[in-house]
Amino acid sequence: MAITDIKAFAHLTASDIEALGQELDSIRRTVELSRGERDAKYIRRAIAAQRGLEVAARAVLFGSRNRWAWVAGTAMLSVAKIIENMELGHNISHGQWDWMNDPEIHSGTWEWDQTGPSSQWRRAHNYSHHTYTNVLGKDEDLGFGILRMTRDEQWRPIHLVQPVANLVLAASFEWGIALHDWDIEKQLSGTPPRELMSAPNREFGRKIVRQVSKDFLLYPALTGPAWKSTLKANATANLVRNLWAYAVIFCGHFPDGAEKFTIEQLEGETSGEWYLRQMLGSANFKAGPVMAFMSGNLCYQIEHHLFPDLPSNRYAEVAVRVRELCDKYDLPYTTGLMGKQYLLAFRTIHKLALPDRFLRRTADDAPETSSERKFAGITLPSLTTERWTENHWLPENHRLMIDPDTGRRRGLRSALAEAKVVLREKAEHEKEVLREAKRALKEKAEQEKEMLREARTALQEKARTEQATLRRKAERGRVLRRIRRNR
Repeated sequence: MAITDIKAFAHLTASDIEALGQELDSIRRTVELSRGERDAKYIRRAIAAQRGLEVAARAVLFGSRNRWAWVAGTAMLSVAKIIENMELGHNISHGQWDWMNDPEIHSGTWEWDQTGPSSQWRRAHNYSHHTYTNVLGKDEDLGFGILRMTRDEQWRPIHLVQPVANLVLAASFEWGIALHDWDIEKQLSGTPPRELMSAPNREFGRKIVRQVSKDFLLYPALTGPAWKSTLKANATANLVRNLWAYAVIFCGHFPDGAEKFTIEQLEGETSGEWYLRQMLGSANFKAGPVMAFMSGNLCYQIEHHLFPDLPSNRYAEVAVRVRELCDKYDLPYTTGLMGKQYLLAFRTIHKLALPDRFLRRTADDAPETSSERKFAGITLPSLTTERWTENHWLPENHRLMIDPDTGRRRGLRSALAEAKVVLREKAEHEKEVLREAKRALKEKAEQEKEMLREARTALQEKARTEQATLRRKAERGRVLRRIRRNR
């Protein structure tokens, strides 16, 4: 189930978490102080490359009645839309380039090429999601309101169609995000549901008209006789962009290791605990420079959640220092191949479509989320040593331990690895106990069968003896009767 005590789960003391927060603050300050012309050139070149690619795609689509021209134009347009959505629209709307004071590249003025208004996305995403990452009841992006991604959410019959809903969400991701953000915008602004002409509704309606007109009326009309193939190309490019954005987002938020938190965790949360929650609630995937660019550098989702308003081109260097901190405090750094990360999320989507009674694992040791209860009732090997620190406020099996020889902490990463081994051994032991019990029951059943066979044989022998006795008595009776008759 969700984490209720982040200090106990992370195997860190309050002072350790405070020190971790200060080191992350230092990383932020270093990047902020070093922002400059190199970063400005990066974003301007990215914008120029994206716009040049889209212009080239639109030009090629004038000849899209030719099969190969359609394929080339659609491919270029798909890539252009992905770059605009991930590296430009998403990151600029996070305020990553506001420090440049360029009105063209500012979060307050940039409007992205997608159905939902950027302003509604900024308020819903930047506030609701990034402030309350993976906090149940506060983070509206936890399953986007249609998917059950944790057992903390009670199962309902509607979840049976979750696998289908997931496919629909993937194919129409821009619409799913737009409707999701529109609903949150109305909640945050206190707009009555039946007020049709409210400001959020008018803003949403204007953006829909603009987006649909551009993609499905204006650009197809400009290509004249090729309007049908251009319309098809636009729809295909939107679909490709939706599927890619969906995959990137799900790889960063829902694979194993991206933990969930209860709302009680927010009470008195310090800046260090906020940082720690972002680290534990996010996941990366491995990517080279090209894939990193195409994903808006959200292959560094951990770093993005720690520093959502720092330039995305700096996440790779930030990731090196964050991993060093994870090693120092013995914290997990959740990452893996993109395909693997998505398959883990995909498995959770399908698994949690079922009621809990059909699932093998319990809520406390489910692979899709962990909590401090994962360590309850088990003794970890490293905890049998006497080399303790004085952190007696922690439960006995959560105390922080420092090796006096190396100075290395024994933290969550070691505890998770040890717990995995202990739980596997415990499961094997329980299986062996069950096998022994099964064998004992089988032997007992065989013994009882043998006793029943012997009892049945004895009863049959007794019955035969009694029958023979009765026959002899009957025969003597007949003899006596014949003798009386003869007299």
